[in-house]
Amino acid sequence: MRSFRNTATALITALVISACVTINVYFPAVAAERAADRIINDVWGEDQQHQQPPSEQSPQSSAPDSATERLTAFAMGTLSLFIPTAQAQPNFDISSPAIKSLTQSMEQRHSQLKSAYDAGAIGLTQKGLIEIRDQSAIPLQQRNSLRKLVSDENADRNALYREIALANKQPDWENDIRSTFARRWIERAPKGWWYQDGSGNWRQK
Repeated sequence: MRSFRNTATALITALVISACVTINVYFPAVAAERAADRIINDVWGEDQQHQQPPSEQSPQSSAPDSATERLTAFAMGTLSLFIPTAQAQPNFDISSPAIKSLTQSMEQRHSQLKSAYDAGAIGLTQKGLIEIRDQSAIPLQQRNSLRKLVSDENADRNALYREIALANKQPDWENDIRSTFARRWIERAPKGWWYQDGSGNWRQK
């Protein structure tokens, strides 16, 4: 019996430590994707929704029928008392004044960039930015203006990813946020727009 209790204690301790480590590095990918979609809708003015229902786990209906199963069930039940939200998608904050200001700036600029997207002069990159891919697609007198717009847009996008990470008190999430946005910018882009694939080659949707 003492051996059983020692084993249970060791298992619970290991699970708690492991879960705590997981919480420290956990990136809420689903919540981040939904946040990205909301911001992209604001910037591009699109109404189309891309909903992803949260994953559902099948309930465990069978009762434990061995000492090991009883021990595991007990350990997991005890673990939930310490970290009840370990498996939940947490709130993802995109409401800070800095994020709102950047979103509004990008929304205002998009009306000037849209014609360049449509003409194929600019495209979306795998780093969550935009890039001039064919300046000959626009009149000569508009090219300097376009370069300025692209530079300003990229500055706002870089700041946006950083501010979202800071708003969620997780600066180390910045790269994950950037990757999430990069994927969603491309996936939500209208037909005919250009984007870079994983190898950096330009492709048209």
